[in-house]
Amino acid sequence: MTRALITGGASGLGAATAARLRQDGVEAITVDLAGGCDIVLDITDDEAVAAAAGRLGPIDILVNSAGIVGPNAPLVKTTTAQWKSVLDVNVVGTVTMMRAFVPGMVERGWGRVVNIASMAGKDGNPNLSIYSASKAAVIGLTKSAGKELATTGVLVNAIAPAVIATPMNEDTSPGVLAHITSLIPMKRVGRAEEVAELIAWLTSDKVTFSTGAVYDISGGRATY
Repeated sequence: MTRALITGGASGLGAATAARLRQDGVEAITVDLAGGCDIVLDITDDEAVAAAAGRLGPIDILVNSAGIVGPNAPLVKTTTAQWKSVLDVNVVGTVTMMRAFVPGMVERGWGRVVNIASMAGKDGNPNLSIYSASKAAVIGLTKSAGKELATTGVLVNAIAPAVIATPMNEDTSPGVLAHITSLIPMKRVGRAEEVAELIAWLTSDKVTFSTGAVYDISGGRATY
């Protein structure tokens, strides 16, 4: 049986992805920091991730969905501590998980990694400079890793959602939320199930000639 590991799996995109993959007969294992998942794990803790990898055994699919938005504030009002906090989860945590599980995929000659970026990483959202920069970094590392692993059978792709109705966005200020929703030509936010469908495709055998790519799921917002 194909085995998937999904970070941020207790809610939002992670939970929706786990549910969708299970429909395809995939053994989907969710990890999260807050509980309500299969395994409680701090993805920023190298030792904890390494220990989890040892306990779990082979993982064929890795979906890096864990992330935090950080402060809604002008760039000049942000602090170094806030930058480090968001980057540690959104970027370093993603890298930590890839370092732990990608080698096994390479050894077995098959694997799928999907990193959750954001339209913010392509367009930049005002008053969300930290989040936007972190998601731009996720896009860059996906492109780099995709090229590194291109001949191994392990595909690494990213998705860039616009605003999706998830618990993470409940903490986004109404003004910011209204602005970024207004940029979507479909004039609505996306649903977690819609994003999960794209992830299910990207983690399947149906995708064989795409790696290091970024797939928009934005209701038409994408400008490039």
